[in-house]
Amino acid sequence: MATIGNSELDIHPLALGGNTLGWTADETSSFEILDAFMAAGGNFVDTADSYSAFAPGNSGGESETILGNWKAARGIGSEMMVATKVAHHPDFRGLAPENVAAAADASLKRLQSDHIDLYFAHSDDPETPLDETVAAFDALVRSGKVRYVGLSNYSPARVAEWLAIADEGGYARPVSLQPHYNLVHRAEYEQEYAPLVAEHDLGVLPYYGLAAGFLTGKYRTSEDLDAGVRGRMASQYFSEAGLAVIDALAEIATAHAVEIPTVALSWLSRRPGIVAPIASASRIEQLPALLDSTRLVLTDLETDRLTSLSNAVEA
Repeated sequence: MATIGNSELDIHPLALGGNTLGWTADETSSFEILDAFMAAGGNFVDTADSYSAFAPGNSGGESETILGNWKAARGIGSEMMVATKVAHHPDFRGLAPENVAAAADASLKRLQSDHIDLYFAHSDDPETPLDETVAAFDALVRSGKVRYVGLSNYSPARVAEWLAIADEGGYARPVSLQPHYNLVHRAEYEQEYAPLVAEHDLGVLPYYGLAAGFLTGKYRTSEDLDAGVRGRMASQYFSEAGLAVIDALAEIATAHAVEIPTVALSWLSRRPGIVAPIASASRIEQLPALLDSTRLVLTDLETDRLTSLSNAVEA
């Protein structure tokens, strides 16, 4: 278990991504995945109120609804912690105070809960003064509807500004960052965010831990990208240097008798500041490879090899 920043959220070293729930996993499959994740010791699911408004036929909130239904059906309470986000739901866009309050209530209703363990500002809202947004999140914490605050997709400068406003106003400080970080997308986090993480004791829950599926090894050709539902997102990582990383992952995975994503997540989970990578599954068969990453210990030589090869991806 690992603690998120200076919070009391003690979580399993793998966070289950909720973006697939109600999108590439229907409710039956989602229940199976959630059951297996919890049975393996998992206790933290990351979702958002906008998941999955981007899917045809969906309107947003599907992931939260499935998660709430699952917890109710299984009689599960605080033993499964939930992070969700506000700013992108079609009915609750932005971070104006009244919108944040209304969106939180809507999320709580879908989740069938009286509180949200970790509530993320999903992205910055330049149209709303930041001090108003900070105060709105603090109000949710004071009301008991939210335990802790997190930030996702904020620039380093805006993260620092949020922290300064919180300190000056006596508001609840963010305890977590959720940046884009993985083996083939490193420079932004390591150069710009890592110093803030260390200075302010922020717990990092990186998204795209498997680079939208690229680090599973399933996208080896341009034809593979065209065939997959998530291929368009994975295409941003597709390059000769990126494929060299995949080749190394495959060799290391064979040496340890594990799967490629297991190695990629193991590398990520042991980077400075990382509390738990976020990884999602569309089918229960995909889950063991994710969970195995919490047990796999790479050698220093293997870690250095992956780090060196990944340096070339963004060079």
